[in-house]
Order: sequence, then structure tokens, then C-alpha cells
Amino acid sequence: MSLNKMVCLVDGEHYLPVTKSAIDTLNNLEHIDVVAVIFIGGTEKLKTDNADLYSEMMGLPVHFGENKSEIPYNLITEIIRKYHADSVMDLSDEPVLDYTKRFNIASRILAEGIPYEGPDFKFEPITQYEVCEKPCLKILGTGKRIGKTAVSGYLSRLIDKLGYEPCVVAMGRGGPEEPEVVHGDTFEITPEFLIEQSEKGVHAASDHWEDALMSRILTIGCRRCGGGMAGEVFLTNMKKGAQIANSVENKFVIFEGSGAAIPPIKTNKNIVLIGANQPLMNIKNFFGPFRINLADLIILTMCEEPMASHDKIKEIENFISEINPNSKIISTVFRPKPLGDIKGKKVLFATTAPSSVKDVLVSYLEKEYSCEVVATTPYLSNRPLLQKDIQKNINNVDVMLTELKAAAVDVATKDSLDAGLEVIYCDNIPLPISSNYPNLSESIIEIVDGAIDDFHQN
Repeated sequence: MSLNKMVCLVDGEHYLPVTKSAIDTLNNLEHIDVVAVIFIGGTEKLKTDNADLYSEMMGLPVHFGENKSEIPYNLITEIIRKYHADSVMDLSDEPVLDYTKRFNIASRILAEGIPYEGPDFKFEPITQYEVCEKPCLKILGTGKRIGKTAVSGYLSRLIDKLGYEPCVVAMGRGGPEEPEVVHGDTFEITPEFLIEQSEKGVHAASDHWEDALMSRILTIGCRRCGGGMAGEVFLTNMKKGAQIANSVENKFVIFEGSGAAIPPIKTNKNIVLIGANQPLMNIKNFFGPFRINLADLIILTMCEEPMASHDKIKEIENFISEINPNSKIISTVFRPKPLGDIKGKKVLFATTAPSSVKDVLVSYLEKEYSCEVVATTPYLSNRPLLQKDIQKNINNVDVMLTELKAAAVDVATKDSLDAGLEVIYCDNIPLPISSNYPNLSESIIEIVDGAIDDFHQN
């Protein structure tokens, strides 16, 4: 049995013999070897800050941070790497560590790929299978409905036109039992075709169908169930999806996350999406910082009133810059882009966007595409209410314009076709909120090229 090389976090609020007794208890376990101790704060029962003296008393290397009044986050990372630690045990307590500080520590430790545990908790690092045999990146997010699939589609179209030959492997809550290949690059995906798939029991509004429809590339759909606080999933067949991606002719692979769940595939680069509409607490605390630190490029979405004020956007940007200064940040909004011609037509627009931005989206559609949006429905995720809105407006419109989300196929498409309406699907395009930000397309290409370089170097 190989020994678990463990680093222990302790504080000066415990009497030293008590702390030593706890560490001795750990060291007496056959599978554990405590290799170092880190004092992370507290002075009540600390007679001196002489590390050499404490090392002699504890019989182990003892380390103090430079500033005794601050949690030595960087030191924890350094000691883990110095001793090639396999885990970290927290033997400290309130008031030295509160919940926020413990999550900050957890984010640092999980980033090193090892567990962080205490008397009644244990956080495991997320799974990252090293199975992809091509240059690749993943798109992950800090929550649901913040635009991962829209950005994936934008990225796919962009690099496909430039000859990178991408494919997308997406996982979702409604994905197939076995990974499903959709050849969006070889045939037209029509509303009628999606209805046929839906009637066969396929969730034809899954993210990989949306990617295939919007980007006209090959996609591979996977499923997942459950999502842990740091992004781990309980069940997914994405590893098998990645192996299928190895066998197709496409030369670059995009792995698309689901909600706040992170694709369990090791990639060369990462793009992280953060919804500016999300509570600041969730972005700045818990495992928000962990996800932010995974990023090579950060796209902040939903950056407009009333979802997010100018001050909130700037606060998020400043926070990101503090904890991940090496990542570019681009703040964006989404705008609808119909895949068909709606000029001069009366439109019923079905979207998952919040009602608070309805007027902005309607104005954009009418101005950019010379149509008349007679009605909107925000109920793609609520089948009964969606059906009511369709029935209410059937006689007033020519076209159902819908995003490919949730009930877009089995309700929005089917009911509209049955009523004799034309169905046109709608993409969402990310647009930077000002010219002061880095160019979005150029930044994405830079990340893709960086992934390719990293793949060939390793």
C-alpha cells in the first residue's frame, strides 16, 4: 500500500500538545504519512512564531506565512508542491477559518489535483480524463443559461471557416444513453427532421443538436447526471464521447460543459463563461474562484441592465483580474440571429432570455431583420405555458422564431407546424459591450492556436 503524503493545516488557537496529538493520531494510521505542517493563523495559544522550534517539538517540518494576520494561501500551494503532497487535512477551526476562507483554501488545493478534508468534510479534485488525442479546449460555466452553447456555436463557426475542422462534444441533462453523432456538416437539419427525431424518443433540443444546427459541423452528444460544488458529475458518458471524437476526421475538439458541471476531459485550454446576472456571492465565493482560475479566456455574459449594472460588471471584472490576472476578460451581451429570412413577417419569438430584456431583443430583431415581432414567450422551459402562448397567437403571426432549447422541438416546433406556421430557428450571438475590450474573434483564435501549440509541445 502506497503512503498518502499529507500536509496538515493547524492554528494557534489550539494548545500545541493537542495539535500534536491529532497529528500523531494521523501518523499512526498505516496509510498516512504527515510530511509537513502549516500554521495558518491564530495566536491565542502560540508562545512564539519560531518555525524551527515548532518543527523540533512536532517532529515535522513546520511552516509559517510571512504575515501572521493573513491566511497564507500561496504558502499552502508551495508546500503541496514542495512535498509532492497527496492530500491536505485541516485541523484548524473558527475563528481562524470561516466558511469563505475554507472555500478559498479548497479552490487552491483542488487546483493542485488533490483532496482537501477536515473532520466532517472532504472535497475531491474534479475528474480530468487524459483521453483526447487531438488539440482541444473546453467551455465551462458558472451556471445554467449563461450562454455556453451560444459561445460554442460562435467559436465553431469562426474556426470552421478558417479551416480548423472542429467538432463539438457536448454533455447535457437530456443527452443520449450512448454518445450520439450528428453530422451537421453533411445534411440540413429541418424542423420536420427534428420532429421525427423527437417522436423517436430523441431529445432533439439537446445542446449537440443546437450546435449541429447553428454551426453545421459534426457534433457528439453525451449525457450527465448530477453536479458537485466544484463541477464534478455523478454520471456521464463524455469519456466515451471523447474517444469517438478521436476516431472522426475532425482535427480540433471543443468540449462543452453543462450548467456549472465541468467536462471531465483534460484539455489544452479552457474558456470560462460567467453570467453577470448571477449573484456576486456565487461568483466571488464558494467554487466560483476555482472555475475562474481554470480559465485562459473569460467571457462575461448578460452584461446589460436590468440583469447587471455597470458597477456590478466592473466589480466582477476587477475580481477576476485579481485572482486570474493572466486571463483576458471580454464582457458581452447576446443578440438573436435568425437562421432564416423573417423580413416583412409577423413573428412569435420564443426564448429562454429573461422577460426583463424582452424589449431590447424585440427592438433588435425588428431593426436588424425588418420584421414585426407581434408577441414573445419566455416559456421554452415551461411546456404548458408555452403551449398557451402559441395558441393565443396562432392567428396573429406568420412565423415561430425559436431558440433550440428545452421544449423548442416537441412543443414550439410541433404545435407551430400543426397550426400551419413557418418555423425558423434562432441563434444567439455574443457581442462585446464596447470597443474597449479585446476583439472577441481574435481572442478565441488565439486560444485555439494556443491549444494546438500546447498539444504539439506535450
